Formats: sequence, C-alpha cells, structure tokens
Amino acid sequence: MTAQVSSPTTQPMDATQNEVLAEVRNHIGHLTLNRPAGLNAITLEMVRSLQQQLDAWAQDSQVHAVVLRGAGEKAFCAGGDIRSLYDSFKSGDTLHEEFFVEEYALDLAIHHYRKPVLALMDGFVLGGGMGLVQGADLRVVTERSRLAMPEVAIGYFPDVGGSHFLPRIPGELGIYLGVTGVQIRAADALYCGLADWYLDSASLGTLDEQLDHLEWHDTPLKDLQGMLAKLAVQQLPVAPLAALRPAIDHFFALPDVPSMVEQLREVTVADSHEWAMATADLLESRSPLAMGVTLEMLRRGRHLSLEQCFALELHLDRQWFERGDLIEGVRALLIDKDKNPRWNPPTLQALDAEHVASFFTGFEPSWS
Repeated sequence: MTAQVSSPTTQPMDATQNEVLAEVRNHIGHLTLNRPAGLNAITLEMVRSLQQQLDAWAQDSQVHAVVLRGAGEKAFCAGGDIRSLYDSFKSGDTLHEEFFVEEYALDLAIHHYRKPVLALMDGFVLGGGMGLVQGADLRVVTERSRLAMPEVAIGYFPDVGGSHFLPRIPGELGIYLGVTGVQIRAADALYCGLADWYLDSASLGTLDEQLDHLEWHDTPLKDLQGMLAKLAVQQLPVAPLAALRPAIDHFFALPDVPSMVEQLREVTVADSHEWAMATADLLESRSPLAMGVTLEMLRRGRHLSLEQCFALELHLDRQWFERGDLIEGVRALLIDKDKNPRWNPPTLQALDAEHVASFFTGFEPSWS
C-alpha cells in the first residue's frame, strides 16, 4: 500500500473488468494493470481478477509462463487504492479488512506460482506494486523505475511481504528503505536484490516481440532467462547505495529510531554528512509510531518464514486502522491535503517502547 494514489470513488464490479487485461500469446499469459490515470493503483476487484486469472492459467497446460506489467509509461503499480480503504473505515464498512487478506493471498500465490512469472517494473513500483513483483522469478527494471515501500509517510508500515523481503537485503539496507520510505532507481534495485535485470524502456517493445516468437526448448524459466540474457544486463556500474552502505549499516543497526536520528545528526561516517542530515530531517517528518512499529516488524521478520511474515502483517493490520496513524496520514495527505499530519505521538522523543511492543502482543507464529 502507499500514499501516492487515490481514486475518488470505488467503482462497481462490472466497471473493473477492463482494469486488468489478460491475454495469451505464444503460450505466455500477459496480465496488464490497466488504470494508467491512477498509476495502476490496485483495488480489491483488481486483486480478485488477478487471482482468478492466475488460478486458471496454473491449470492450463498451454500456458508456460506469465508476464506482469502496468499500462502507460508512468507506473507498473503505485500501490493500493488507499482512498477506498479510508472511506471504508470511515463508513463502518469492511472493505479495508477484506482487501489486505486477499491482497496478501495474491502476493503469496505469486511467490509460490508453479510457472515462471516475469515482472516488467517500468515506472513507479510502490507499496502494493512491490508486493506483486517481489515474488516473481524474473524482475526487470528500466531507467524509469522508481521502487519504494513508502508507507511510513502516511502513518502505515511496509506490508505486502515487506517484513520478509526488506530485512533480507544485505546489511541494514532494507531497514533503511522500510523506515525511511525512500525511493530507489534501477542500479540500487539491482544492488539490493529487489530486481534481477535492467533493460532500457525503449527496448520493451523488442522484448515483447521476442516473447511472441520465443521457441520453447528447455524449461520455460531457462528459455526466458536465455532470451533476457541477450537483451538485458544484471548490474549497472554506479549504485548510490553502495557508497552509502557503511553509513547505512552503522546508523540503521542502532536500537531504535530516536537513536538513529540523534546519531545521524552527531556522528559522521565516511563521507555521508549531507546524506545523514537529510535522512534525519526525513525521519522527523514521518509518523514516529509507524517507524517504531516498522523497525520492530522488520527485525522480527528476519527470523520468520514468508507465510509467518504475511501473518504478522495481518496481525498489525487488524489493529492499525483503530490504533495506528494511517487514518490521520491519509487525511492530511490525500483528503484535506494540508500536509500537516497530527501524528500520535507527535515526536520521536515521545514514542514509548511499550506502546510499540503492544502491537505485537498476541502474535504467535506457527512454526509448522
């Protein structure tokens, strides 16, 4: 989920049929998120359409692989349609409860899908968009790609499996991405292991042509990998996060977010002073509660299975609309647009460790 996009109303089911396009060409199922005006923000109806189509293709021996993409040039998917979830909660409805259960089930299904999934991550890939692509076998970024888990900006936490894939990025890079919510580009996405291949956006048409004419020989995954190897590269020369890695590994291993901000302002690691000041300012603009819960969630997630991570995120979801900062964040950034959220607590100094811990009370991961 993310703060980037909203739609004024939730559309009825029959109006969403064209919001997910599906077709099969050359034994490949192509799925396109088709809300380009809304940066392909995903609704519950879209989640259901994607799940239904993936289930059907899983049973279809004529479909060898699946390609996921977003319509338009701006975004693969800029997250969940957060406005509809806000409206659901405010009206006493249950959409916001159903959405997460079904969205996470879809994300998990992609992780375990029996046929290779190729995700074309062109443009924004934020929040719920990351949930769709991180389970794919082949994740392609372009020069237009902007990846992030920006939930803390609206008083939420990085979900859709973020508690699993973020803490598994080397060092403290994933903690940094989750707690700050910053966007990264293609080189850093490859460096962090959040993408596998880089391809110029101008070559996406060529990729489609080659997919349409691909001869299936070996296993479908190897056939697709062989085709990508001729078009794309797996690393780019300059990844900004590589230079910042010593500083990130130092500051984001500290015990809590207040300590991080204090040290960012007082300690210089390598040549990172300017970045450190900007990062401290950014952290002080985010929801203290969301950052505190995010840090605890990501550190727990390091030791949990994928299924357990989704269960933990649902455990937090069930409390968050009532007890978290999401409703206030959406109000300030999307509804009233005053950009002056009244976080609770308002400052990091007022953040209580016991309050953060209370969100995890009662969560017992199944180790079966």
